[in-house]
Amino acid sequence: MERRIAIVDDEITVCRILSKALTKDGFKVETYTSGSPFLERMKASPFGIVFVDLMLPDINGMELLAEIKKINENSEVIIITGYSSIDKAIEAIKQGAYHYAPKPLKLSEIRLLAKSAFEKLSICLENKKLRQALHGKDKFKSIIGSSTAIQKVFSMIRKVSPLDCNVLLQGASGTGKELVAREIHQTSLRKERPFVSFNCGGFTDELINSELFGYEKGAFTGATATRIGLLESADGGTVFLDEIGEMPLSMQVKMLHVIQEKRIMRVGGVRPIDLDIRIIAASNKDLKREVSSGNFREDLFFRLNVVTIHLPQLVERQDDIPLLIKHFINKYSLAFHKPVAGINQQTLEILLNYTFPGNVRELENIIERAVALTDYDQIRPSDLPSDLQQLEFDSIESGKLMSLDELEKKFIGKVLERSDYNKGITAKILNIPRTTLWRKMKKYGLG
Repeated sequence: MERRIAIVDDEITVCRILSKALTKDGFKVETYTSGSPFLERMKASPFGIVFVDLMLPDINGMELLAEIKKINENSEVIIITGYSSIDKAIEAIKQGAYHYAPKPLKLSEIRLLAKSAFEKLSICLENKKLRQALHGKDKFKSIIGSSTAIQKVFSMIRKVSPLDCNVLLQGASGTGKELVAREIHQTSLRKERPFVSFNCGGFTDELINSELFGYEKGAFTGATATRIGLLESADGGTVFLDEIGEMPLSMQVKMLHVIQEKRIMRVGGVRPIDLDIRIIAASNKDLKREVSSGNFREDLFFRLNVVTIHLPQLVERQDDIPLLIKHFINKYSLAFHKPVAGINQQTLEILLNYTFPGNVRELENIIERAVALTDYDQIRPSDLPSDLQQLEFDSIESGKLMSLDELEKKFIGKVLERSDYNKGITAKILNIPRTTLWRKMKKYGLG
């Protein structure tokens, strides 16, 4: 989201000073000395944050507030006023203003107001995107996202769902392969029939055989009754075979027979059983490479690989991270009966700079832990695992090398923020004299 601020004040000096301070904080600032030209610009390109003087030469500040909200109800308005007009400023807050700043203005307060207003605006926009992602007509119930990468997955789901062909899902662990398989099933003609999931990894041939195909009474020691296997129980529906690349070669032969003949034989059985199932297989391995290395049957690969859907890693769909965070916060705040409403901007930036090797599953685990441990209504950096907290200060990353001055500026700025710009506390944390802190703040434009 673009960090745009408008300052509307008839005092040119005030506009110049505020513009200079907020520009240093990374905002794009435009200044206006009257309300009419500002409103024309606001209609053409709405600002996220607006500082408004109550006393303008051409329009009343309260009227301007109302016009801003008509143009863009999400814009945050901060009223600039003299002490004699505090009552009007309070009334403005009741009418929808974010806050007020009394004259004479303090730059530290102005900067904090701009920062907090932007955080609120960001959270509101994230919530709006989340609602769109959850309820949009082209979205799916269990998959959260609006990025280009996930939209391609949605498009493929819509194409393959009605075709009743086998599908292969390729993607790293934690990218949501089972969620995609379930959505294909739920939007297919088989949706009224069973969806059965089986993980092929870590099991012996015998166990996979009995689980998938079932067995007859007396087929082996301990088989005291006939048992229907997962494949048979899914008749008319969909079978999801996760980690298909881990399936032993002997079982791959049997699965190939099932796909070709559309019938199975229970362990110890003598009568074949007709079967109508759709198979969706998934793997975090490159199955073409597994075929080349002799670990996976080529004929089975071709039978499964009628259509392949590649699932993006989370780092490839960063635009979805705020939506996923909000979704998981809602999920676990309800589960843990805790009033956690969101995540602050500082914590969000840490997560946006993380590579998530465990993908969406790892993000969910991080948010679940944070909601469980936090003592606040918003998740803060201290609620994250220690290795992620380190990212807040770790600027020496590939492509992000910083000079010592830049590192020092960033670190001092972070400490100032955490101490609410208390210079005494900041100097104590940094273990430097207050005079040294003052010089460094002046050098780096930190207030």
